Amino acid sequence: MWNVDTRIQGHLDIPLNETGRKQAERMALALADEPISAIYASDLTRAWETAQYLARVQGIEVTREEGLRERGFGDFEGKTFAEIAALLPDQSMRWRQRDPDFAPAGGESLIDLRSRVVATAERLAAEHPGELIALVGHGGVMDVLYRAATRLDIQAPRTWALGNAAINRLLWTPEGFTLVGWADTQHLDEGSMDDNGFAAGGAQNPLNAR
Repeated sequence: MWNVDTRIQGHLDIPLNETGRKQAERMALALADEPISAIYASDLTRAWETAQYLARVQGIEVTREEGLRERGFGDFEGKTFAEIAALLPDQSMRWRQRDPDFAPAGGESLIDLRSRVVATAERLAAEHPGELIALVGHGGVMDVLYRAATRLDIQAPRTWALGNAAINRLLWTPEGFTLVGWADTQHLDEGSMDDNGFAAGGAQNPLNAR
C-alpha cells in the first residue's frame, strides 16, 4: 500500500497487502516449471513473504539475505515524496538528482547501496555455477542490478520499469552481469490466467550463474 501512497519504506518492515499477495502468487505460478536451484530473499517482510510463494511451488526453502534489503533511507522512511520535498527540500533535491554521495540521515548513499547489492548478487551467483537462482528484493536492489548489467552510471536517469512482482533475468559470469530480460509482468495481466487459475508467464530476478 505504501507504494501506492509514494511513501518511502526503506528498512521499515511493511507487509504485503492483498494485492501484493495475489501478485506474488501469480509470479510463483508463472515460475513453477523453472529449474530454480536456490531462492534468496531480503529479510524484510514484503520480500520474504513474496519469496515464500515461490518456495512453495518450487519445493525448496528460502535463504535470508540482508544484502538484498532495500536502500536504507533513514529520516526519509515513512514519509511520502511530497512530505520529503516540503520538510527537507535541500535533501530532497540531492536525492532526486541522484547525488551518488548523498545519504539521508541514518541511511545509505547510492554508492553504498550499489556496493552492497552488487557484491551480494555476485557472491550468490558464484556459489551456484551453471544453475538458475532467484533473488527476491526491492526496487532499489533491482535498479542497481539493471545498471550493473547494462553498464549504466549510477546517476543516469531511470528509463526502465521497476514493477512489483516483475520477473527480471540476468546472466552472471566472472566478468559481470548481462541483461537477459527485464520487467516481465505478463503473469499479472488478468488475461494471463487460464481456467484453472494458473498464470502463463515468470521471481523477481532469477539469475543464470555460469
